[in-house]
Amino acid sequence: MPRGAPMPPRPRDGDPLARDPAAWDLAGVPVAMGLGQAEAWCRRVASAHYENFTVASRLVPAGLRQDLANVYAFARWADDLADEAAGPAAGAEALADWRRRLEACFAGRPDHPLFVALGATVRRHDLGIEPFAHLLDAFEEDLAHDAAGRTVRYRTRDDVLAYCSRSADPVGRIVLALGGCRDPERRALSDRICSGLQLVNFWQDVRRDRAAGRVYFPADDMARHGVDEATLDAERGSTAYRALVREEVDWARELFDGGARLARIAPRSLRAAIGLFLAGGRALADGIEAVGHDTLAVRPTVGRWRKTGLAARALVAIAAGGLAGLLPTRRGRR
Repeated sequence: MPRGAPMPPRPRDGDPLARDPAAWDLAGVPVAMGLGQAEAWCRRVASAHYENFTVASRLVPAGLRQDLANVYAFARWADDLADEAAGPAAGAEALADWRRRLEACFAGRPDHPLFVALGATVRRHDLGIEPFAHLLDAFEEDLAHDAAGRTVRYRTRDDVLAYCSRSADPVGRIVLALGGCRDPERRALSDRICSGLQLVNFWQDVRRDRAAGRVYFPADDMARHGVDEATLDAERGSTAYRALVREEVDWARELFDGGARLARIAPRSLRAAIGLFLAGGRALADGIEAVGHDTLAVRPTVGRWRKTGLAARALVAIAAGGLAGLLPTRRGRR
């Protein structure tokens, strides 16, 4: 992986097939293993790859910002190891090595700059390895489907949510733990928000995933709407496709509604950031609706100024002790 590659251009907004650059293309990996260099590198990866990071990190206490960057850099790098590999076997080998490094980190023997930084976060917050390992489980699951040639991954919505429990929910649980929160009720609310975010990302990226040989629509829902795999290869969505996406977006909105209370009862240090992610997920759902649910023709996004506005609303809502601006939005839903 290159150590000093030039900054690649960002994907063009609205281009359904534009790919995000890999983590190692965004920031050269430092040679030295010093904590300061490692932490600075994680901040560069998080800020360059995830344009929400700068906004979201300002909504948490300064003492948590580095930890968020370290966690994000871990997840981003692991995801890219799976997606950018030459094939499923190469990806599986890379993820196995990443898992070995993760275990070494938790044993107090980090052997990569990222794990030097992550190890400091683990010690500060007494984090367990399980949610990090579950993220790797999800990436390995994708590669196993790729290797078997399975395009439509999951039969039912429950099957999709089981995948989300490994691919998305662990991130929310880690963030809660950074705020000292580990109780089951708040975790369950976080899981709903994170699964909803994963779903709207799926429905936003149908063409990207299809180009990679992956379909995350539940097979049962596709069959009920009369949508087959060939439908997903069109440049524009059919009436049946748009009806399917409309229903899947409403499913994600139901999850957001079910988890919204977390923005009020989470640790105070995390409430505004949770509110931002919740509002951002809803804004993306609204963006999909605004293009007529045709995510084959265009990839909806939430613009930078819109994200900044959502962050400001989250701050105001939490400062007021309520959920103003974060409650379920019904406008335009059918």
